[in-house]
This record gives sequence, C-alpha cells and structure tokens, in this order.
Amino acid sequence: MWLGRTAPSRSRRTESPAGLDRNRITEASVRLLDADGLAKFSMRRLAADLDVTAMSLYWYVDTKDDLLELALDSVYAEIAPPREDADWQDRLRALARSYRELLVRHIWISPLAGTFLNIGPNSMLFSYAVQDIVRATGLPLERQTGALSAVFQFVYGFGTVEGHFKARCDATGLTQDEYHQQAMGTIRAQPHLRQIVEASDDLMAARGGDTVEEMRERDFVFALDLLIAGIEAVRDRTESAAQ
Repeated sequence: MWLGRTAPSRSRRTESPAGLDRNRITEASVRLLDADGLAKFSMRRLAADLDVTAMSLYWYVDTKDDLLELALDSVYAEIAPPREDADWQDRLRALARSYRELLVRHIWISPLAGTFLNIGPNSMLFSYAVQDIVRATGLPLERQTGALSAVFQFVYGFGTVEGHFKARCDATGLTQDEYHQQAMGTIRAQPHLRQIVEASDDLMAARGGDTVEEMRERDFVFALDLLIAGIEAVRDRTESAAQ
C-alpha cells in the first residue's frame, strides 16, 4: 500500500455516486474488523455495511490488503503521545501502556502488524515517539534498537495475549475471572495435572491481586519496570566503562 501507488490504478470518477471517500471506507473497515474479526472481513461485507456495491470500493483501493493496511495505520492514531515534560522512564511507561491498550482494543491488528510493512503516517509518528524516548535513555546508539525491541516486543506479546483472552471470555459469555476459575477447576480435576498446578499455588498467591485483571496489571507493571531497570543498568555500565 505505502510502497506503491497512493491512488488505485482505475480511473476515478470526479464524484462518487455513493459519496464515498477513503476515510469513510477506512472507518467502516475498522468498525467491521472490531465487530466480526479479521477472518470474516471481506469487500462484500464492507460494501453491504456502507450500502454500496462492492465494485464501488475499487475506485478508492485496489485490493482488500490495501484496506487492511489503511485500517491498521488509522488505529495507530489512537496511541496517546506521552507528556513531553516527563522523564524518559515515565514517557516509556505511558507509550507502552497506550500501545498495549491498542492491541487489546483491536485484536485484529496483531497479525496485520507482522504481515504488512507498517509505514503509514500514524505508524511512523508512533515510531518517531519511540525513537525519541530511547534516545533519551543515554544508551549508546548501537544499543538503542535492542532496547526498543525488548520493550515493545514484550508489549506486543502481552497485549496480544490479553486481547485474545478477553475476546475468548466474551465469546463464552463468562467474565475473565469465571473463565479462569473454570479452567483451573478443569485442570485440578485431572490427576496428572493437579500436582503441577498445586506446586505453583504459592507462586500464584504471591503474585497478588484479587482478579485476573489485577494480577495481569501487576505483572505488566513489574515486567516493564524490569526492562527499564535493565536499560538503566546497561547505560550506567557503559558510562562507567568509558571513564
């Protein structure tokens, strides 16, 4: 999409009879992807949602993949920029949390982020914000991309699993706590698995939190703090070695 033409190869009409434009089509695509998921998304379903013919869409995009790339980039605009007056640690925490929330809110973006070269305008603004923060860490240039990967690949994985778990719970009609309790009960009912679960009871108790969401939040915060502490340690060690 972004490497090719910015307009479809077909000749455009001066005015679409349906009053369509790319923004309207992109917004509808995001809405359908949120409601039905990636597997059910099609040009035909999108056209029906917009009350137009499927062929009308091809005045604005060449393929379904073009639409998916537009939808993917559009939701990156939802990532809140961190406060510029905060230190890099708090800016990193804020950006990581906003990215996690995006992955949970739109579970379909996880596979697309690994499928397409995501270089749309909103995605590039996010990348710039990440680079700006990692430069402020004081790490040597050759270490900065590794630090960036450590943090945001962690957030990508964490948010992806969280989003799909919540979607699974919604599909079953259970709360996250009910689903978790049911799953643990099923495991404990199997003798060959019960011993494994019981051996981790103390770990789960020490984890803290009364609900699945609270436990997950504690894990996310602590894991992110570990990564930040690692960045600080490498920076300090590098500075000491240079003296």
